[in-house]
Amino acid sequence: MQVFVTGASGWIGSAVVDELLADGHAVTALARSDASASALEAKGVRVQRGDLDDLDGLRRGADAAEAVLHLANKHDFANPAASNAAERAAVQTFSDTLAGSHRPFLFAAGVAGLSQDRPGLAPGRPATEADDSPSHGPDSPRGGAENLALEYVDRGVRAISLRFSPTVHGAGDHGFISVITDAARRHGVAGYPGDGTNRWAAVHRSDAARLVALGLAKAPAGARLHAVAEEGVTSREIAEAIGAALDLPVASIAPDDVTAHFGWIGGFFGTEMSATSTATRELLGWTPTGPTLVEDIATGAYTTPATV
Repeated sequence: MQVFVTGASGWIGSAVVDELLADGHAVTALARSDASASALEAKGVRVQRGDLDDLDGLRRGADAAEAVLHLANKHDFANPAASNAAERAAVQTFSDTLAGSHRPFLFAAGVAGLSQDRPGLAPGRPATEADDSPSHGPDSPRGGAENLALEYVDRGVRAISLRFSPTVHGAGDHGFISVITDAARRHGVAGYPGDGTNRWAAVHRSDAARLVALGLAKAPAGARLHAVAEEGVTSREIAEAIGAALDLPVASIAPDDVTAHFGWIGGFFGTEMSATSTATRELLGWTPTGPTLVEDIATGAYTTPATV
């Protein structure tokens, strides 16, 4: 299959591209920088230069492909409104281009926000694939892109949501766990918010990449796939693993101090983001085999010089 991929040089996307190539697919990838283009071409990937703001380029990429895999996101935490608008515009463009073709459109989403306290959900209940995203409209997180894309199932698009865990971990990850680890270094203490009982779903990068490839091959239109290997790792367990890896004490951080200690991620780290993947595993025959989050931290994935 000819697959057009955005975010192909990113943390998740680069592993996904390897899976797609191993499965015999031909990949065309959107690349913004010379470095990304060179790395992708070295793998045998055809490169289309551009970025998410180039909507005409997104249309061209989708038109020429048998499937679209949208993994890129601008992630501008200083300007979330711009990020949300860009994500909605990209998803709208891909959906309009693929309408009526019944071609696959797999797009990145997340379990974050699904298991928070919301009307109709028991507090702290892990999110399931059956849970609707609460984000609707252009001003909501990710611009309400998941609900927007799934509306196109009735318009002839094989739209499939890829709901990633808040941490897709592994050696070389510079995401949320890396930020939390850096805070421990700065302050000389591995902290956790409050009582440390809130939980994060987790998945190893290799398992997440395999899930995406299986989703392309097997998932039906309208599927919501959970890239979740561990239902919930508590923030205290994360802090304890970081403390052990860095030989630092572990301590609770009071709610009023989380921003000062952790920075911008403070409130997010204290949020309940647990989720299950039972339906996903049954649908795709997906069985995660990678290390757990605590195992990755313990073996130096976030603390050795090569990965920080």
